[in-house]
Amino acid sequence: MKIHEYQGKNLFRKHAISTPDGIPAFSVEQALDAYNQLNCGTVVVKAQIHAGGRGKGGGVKLAHNRDEVKALAKEMLGMTLITHQTGPGGKEVQRILIESGANIDKEFYAAITLDRGREMDVFMVSTEGGVEIEKVAAETPEKIIKVWINPLLGMKSFQARKLAYGLNLTDSAFKEATATFMKMYACYQATDASLVEINPLVLTEEGHILALDSKFNFDDNALYRQKDIAEMRDLSEEDPMEVEAGRYYLNYIKLDGNVGCMVNGAGLAMATMDIIKLAGGEPANFLDVGGTASAETVKNGFRIILSDENVKAVLINIFGGIVRCDRVANGVVQAVKELGLEVPVVVRLQGTNAEEARTILRESGVSIIPAVSMKDAAEKVVKAALGE
Repeated sequence: MKIHEYQGKNLFRKHAISTPDGIPAFSVEQALDAYNQLNCGTVVVKAQIHAGGRGKGGGVKLAHNRDEVKALAKEMLGMTLITHQTGPGGKEVQRILIESGANIDKEFYAAITLDRGREMDVFMVSTEGGVEIEKVAAETPEKIIKVWINPLLGMKSFQARKLAYGLNLTDSAFKEATATFMKMYACYQATDASLVEINPLVLTEEGHILALDSKFNFDDNALYRQKDIAEMRDLSEEDPMEVEAGRYYLNYIKLDGNVGCMVNGAGLAMATMDIIKLAGGEPANFLDVGGTASAETVKNGFRIILSDENVKAVLINIFGGIVRCDRVANGVVQAVKELGLEVPVVVRLQGTNAEEARTILRESGVSIIPAVSMKDAAEKVVKAALGE
């Protein structure tokens, strides 16, 4: 789960991480009220969407007076903001942040995430703040300083000092940065975050360290113990089909292809998408119906897959381990009859009660294309999607 910048800064403030004063606004009137409350000359008007690169897309602008705040709020609210992370369709701006300006001397990058390869958290900083970290990693990787943190031991002060040294900070700025890094890690752990990023983290002309931005990703599996954070979720920023799938405990991710996939088990789902591509097709989604797929689960999965107008054929690939294949077959037949499917459906069922399942499908009277192996299934569904 992701949250907006202003929400992330509220979490920073709870952990005593310095940020500029800012107030979110959902209308032009609220933006003007926010400007009055901040009571400062220059403010920054920031579009709030779950994507980076807002500045380059025109979503971050300075306003020097009330009239400019009004004009920028009118311009941004309701606009479709396109960045390198939104894709060509962009995202509609439904809220903005009015934030007091800062006298910036230097910009840095700071982030914490999980390094799965080392099974430790990694804290990264760079002197190249305000730039996409992917670009820095590709062109000047030596400018990224990293320390690895054992999550059982927590971050140590010498590690924070190493990061501050890497940013060439001295005197009070060095001390502030060291303290900020320690607080960032405490925030990362306390919130069950999978990513905490500040880009840019700035050194002001007054010599202070300030978090000018915030980006949080959270572990969905931990949200049950993070009630306050779960309430920050903005469903309008998420794919509607993925939100709908979540209501039925389905793991669904929309992709750009034309072959719908319904599989049980994440590993088998990944393998299914790979073999579809090897057969010359493109998967339209990742959909894991889980180990206890029922007739209702299958029907809901079908409905979500078919809500994507790009889907021209569907492949159902089920291995009956915990789940029985005959139960899945009954769900497929029920879904086909109730939803009135107009696209070809290829079904491969292996495992527990697979023979019974094939009999159910064969005697159902519904139009289903049977397949035995994964290769056979992939080739058939790709041809069906092409209308062959």
